[in-house]
Amino acid sequence: MSLAYVPMTHDGRCPLTRDHTHTPSLSHRPRFGLLLALLTAAAFGTSGAFARSLIDAGWTPAAAVTARVSIAAVVLLVPSIVALRGRWSVLRRNLPMITAFGLIAIAGCQVAYFNAVQHLSVAVALLLEYMGIVLVVGWLWVRHRQRPRRLTVGGTVVSILGLALVLDLVGDATVDLVGVLWGLVAAIGLAVFFVMSAKSDPELPPIVMAGGGMVIGAIALLALGAVGLLPLAATTADVVFAGQDVPWWVPILGLSLLAAVFAYVVGIMAARALGSKLASFVGLTEVLFAVLFAWLLLGQLPTVVQLLGGALIVAGVAMVRIDELREGSEFDEPVVPTPAG
Repeated sequence: MSLAYVPMTHDGRCPLTRDHTHTPSLSHRPRFGLLLALLTAAAFGTSGAFARSLIDAGWTPAAAVTARVSIAAVVLLVPSIVALRGRWSVLRRNLPMITAFGLIAIAGCQVAYFNAVQHLSVAVALLLEYMGIVLVVGWLWVRHRQRPRRLTVGGTVVSILGLALVLDLVGDATVDLVGVLWGLVAAIGLAVFFVMSAKSDPELPPIVMAGGGMVIGAIALLALGAVGLLPLAATTADVVFAGQDVPWWVPILGLSLLAAVFAYVVGIMAARALGSKLASFVGLTEVLFAVLFAWLLLGQLPTVVQLLGGALIVAGVAMVRIDELREGSEFDEPVVPTPAG
């Protein structure tokens, strides 16, 4: 599949399609855009806590993902149709890209992340997934000959060191290798999300890309579940969330409406107000929000060594982003803050 790689200016805007990448009403309100980006990161950060409560109650990770993606697809369907305004040729032209986006960046990434959550704490699973941003740097180097500068290389080294500490490789604790492998698969899905978002057609509204990806992802998950390739086991019994017994549909709605629909739509607004580079950088705070919510809602607090490792991963990724903001890059990668999990 060949997709056009659109050149960007140093502030993350496309010089040929400026109106498609920034909303005028928001472009002069950077503080409001920053608020939107933080709200997006916080919304995405709740996904692990919602999913873990369902998984502990007997839901399979695939069932939780299928419910989340299916409900989000239904909610986003009408807004996506309205955003197209009858430009069906744009949808047809981008259908292969939307299909790959839905299968890999949405369905595949979320299944892998929720499987990681089943074996690891929410914080560790999310930190493993965020190694995907480092994979983006490697992809741009290999595929587009964008050799990383010293600060980017340093950030990569710091992130790898942080990963070793998060996994407690020097300690006596036993690491669940199955969970680690799922986390790394989620990292690949996250990297695909960033790369494909940057290469998307500027005539394709972001909400259509998100909504279309959700529809494709939902169809794929339901089909795989129907033939038995994905275990879609669920229960209608009450679940334990935030230390309280709540109906099963409470975390399902939170997972679908807050951590999917709200997060995607507000994330698009934030990216248009701040520019893709700054918005994706602020999106890294999702890691911190996820740790906070896992502590408050699930009582999961990483060890001191893991907290240090998490701080190093965030610092390493931040170094990579700062390097791009300081020096500028010929091309732009991520467009929307990550829908982790």
